[in-house]
Amino acid sequence: MGAKFTIPGMTPEQGRTVADLLQKQLSTYNDLHLTLKHIHWNVVGPNFIGVHEMIDPQVELVRGFADDVAERIAALGASPQGTPGAILKDRTWDDYSLGRDTVQAHLAALDLVYDGVVADVRTAIAETEEPDPVTQDMLIGQAAALEKFQWFVRAHLENASGVLQSDEANEGSSTEQDAAGAAR
Repeated sequence: MGAKFTIPGMTPEQGRTVADLLQKQLSTYNDLHLTLKHIHWNVVGPNFIGVHEMIDPQVELVRGFADDVAERIAALGASPQGTPGAILKDRTWDDYSLGRDTVQAHLAALDLVYDGVVADVRTAIAETEEPDPVTQDMLIGQAAALEKFQWFVRAHLENASGVLQSDEANEGSSTEQDAAGAAR
């Protein structure tokens, strides 16, 4: 049974609504940090070490985002669910599908992952404006860091003319495999 309280100044219904929205965000962050670690372990090729070392700070920050979101859910009077089952229940995306592969393949696929994560966070930002500007502020800060990480990824995918090759590679790509194949 859930708690019978929420943040002062919010109705219990608003608290439940925001907590439900944040639960989906928690599952997204838990999935993302596991995906990032998977990439860290499986990336190969000439630029391996740079990408390998670039990924770990992303993992740590996204794990921190998950913790912040889980604690906000608890403050709203709900129970955060951080189990693998919760990730699967909340998932509206396919599991990351690349194993051992090249830097370019993984980064093109990761760019596609970040497209979805950033879009979802921006949607959550819009949905929390009215009921909970404190949660919105937290999500805005997280979005800024995620967008910065995507920029790091894209810097590896940009050619000398400034063209983001992943845009060409990812155009029409709906899966990581498609994006990776186009980048190879």
